[in-house]
Amino acid sequence: MTEKGANASPAIIEVQHLSRRFDDRQALHDLSLTVPRGGVFGLIGGNGAGKTTLIRHLLGMLKAQQGSVRVFGLDPVAAPAAVLGRIGYLSEDRDLPNWMRLQDLLRYTQAFYPAWDSVYAEELRKNFDLNPATRVKSLSRGQRARAGLLIALAHRPELLVLDEPSSGLDPVVRRDILGSIIRTVADEGRTVLFSSHLLDEVERVADRVAIIHEGRILLTSEMEQIRESHRRLVLQFRKSTNDPPPLDGMLDRTGSGTEWTYWCAGISNS
Repeated sequence: MTEKGANASPAIIEVQHLSRRFDDRQALHDLSLTVPRGGVFGLIGGNGAGKTTLIRHLLGMLKAQQGSVRVFGLDPVAAPAAVLGRIGYLSEDRDLPNWMRLQDLLRYTQAFYPAWDSVYAEELRKNFDLNPATRVKSLSRGQRARAGLLIALAHRPELLVLDEPSSGLDPVVRRDILGSIIRTVADEGRTVLFSSHLLDEVERVADRVAIIHEGRILLTSEMEQIRESHRRLVLQFRKSTNDPPPLDGMLDRTGSGTEWTYWCAGISNS
């Protein structure tokens, strides 16, 4: 699904009719998405919706079985050096080499990026309160997220891709790190693709949003338009459930146990 007006700015990401199957599971279904250059683009969906599979195609980790993927106008599988050198990426699992010290990790990563900004990297390290002599394996979950953001940002990428960046982090880290970094990058004219199942988090920082569910893009729109025409409902159930009931106009739902959050269309304020 591609919405009119999505091409108002030059597109930095263009996905057309992308499908991906893993054995007997269809992970992506004829998915089309356009991400304009500049600002924060939020990709919202529950666990298993297809967010990470889509991102792996953007990074050239997966080759399209059907359809096409273009980042900066290039196929990331056919031209990985030309694409990946312009992307900063933070994965959900923050897969960093545990045996390295932070200072070694920075030197190692710097070798891959000619545009690495050592002064900026040191500024981020101090702001994130990271000890350069600490081994990666000794970092807490929040510190690993900071370290991952540091190496994703230090070469000042044109496109920053964050895949569930706040997973497992406390609210203070989410607010102080993610909000400030995302807005800083976007305000410098670069682009952020921010994937999350936390609807309120995306709502707070995104300019534009796409909702993905079961491998399909259900909706793409400006954040302000979604606020006006859609509602986010948080429902509390008396008993824990893994399969809460659908609601009229429901686009997606996330949660667990007794608390579930719904995105619905066509619900008025009255």
